[in-house]
Amino acid sequence: MALAAKRVLLLSRYDRKGASSRLRFLDLLPDLERYGVRVTASPFFDDAYLERLYAGEKAGLGALARFYLRRARVLLGARRFDAVWLEKEAFPWLPAWIERLFLRGCPYVVDFDDAWHLRYGRHRLAPVRALLERKLERVVAGAAATVVGNDFLAEWARAAGAGRVVRIPTTLDPGRYHPAARPPAAAAPLVVGWVGSPSSMEHLRTIAPVLGEMAAAGEIALTVVGAVAERLQDCPATYLDWTEAGEADTIAGFDVGIMPLTDSLWSRGKCAYKLLQYMAAGLPVVASPVGMNCEVVVDGETGFLPSDAEGWRQALRRLRADPALRAAMGRKNRARVEERYSRQAVAPRLAECFRAVCGG
Repeated sequence: MALAAKRVLLLSRYDRKGASSRLRFLDLLPDLERYGVRVTASPFFDDAYLERLYAGEKAGLGALARFYLRRARVLLGARRFDAVWLEKEAFPWLPAWIERLFLRGCPYVVDFDDAWHLRYGRHRLAPVRALLERKLERVVAGAAATVVGNDFLAEWARAAGAGRVVRIPTTLDPGRYHPAARPPAAAAPLVVGWVGSPSSMEHLRTIAPVLGEMAAAGEIALTVVGAVAERLQDCPATYLDWTEAGEADTIAGFDVGIMPLTDSLWSRGKCAYKLLQYMAAGLPVVASPVGMNCEVVVDGETGFLPSDAEGWRQALRRLRADPALRAAMGRKNRARVEERYSRQAVAPRLAECFRAVCGG
């Protein structure tokens, strides 16, 4: 006899325009349904809020109040579900005792794909630190399970008192990505692509001098996707808007995908999603040797992990000069994503987590 479906209330931070909410939650819902976990999603912020945020605008107090009231109303009905699934927290910028009050009697699973605790614990304002410094540690300690995207976050969760920690990487659907059909050439400029949000441009700027020098020499052509309001100084580039419908086709136009990172605690909490996108499209990758990048990339086999400017220069030049190497790395990357980082590979593990929390 088939098991009854488990009903889960998802409290995501954003709707589909929020990358983390889309990738770690919303995209997985059809897969979870097939494994008997039926999810009802309720984002905190709407897409319009995120559009204003990326445009540098602030939400009015009235809009923010509506978001909090909507979340409170949703949580008042949470006991109709078998479990609650939190993206990081239920109420941003409110203390843990409020979350415990609304979640009382509801088993919940909390998910982290970033070192979100640093936003509170290292905030520049002392009152914020005093009120919220240990908030997420308290949320984790009260969770029936804590899902994390990498080992760095798993260590933090265990130190915070998490009883059950489940490590599930950020995933994607490889079927959405199709390697370019054009034959690679060594003579043409290497199309180097980067995808990210405006807030991630600080990482790209760390290698802008190398990219600018190589672009000026005709060695590369840089494409920046998703941060059109930001510009790199002295670095010629093509800037494209990000769209969910068009991102796979845009990435297919790259010859290599890059993910530079500064080495910080925040960066070590990242889950290397940009790299997974490039890899799914059959591309070689070049990335900083920070955090999960070192797990995703096999240095010298599926891409390169340069640690300084000269290393970046040499890696890009080698890939430009050797189309066969680019093709071989791209094939390995595609297979690696299908085996380890696809939604189809991890959905059963996530469904098992919910069944354990829900009791069967």
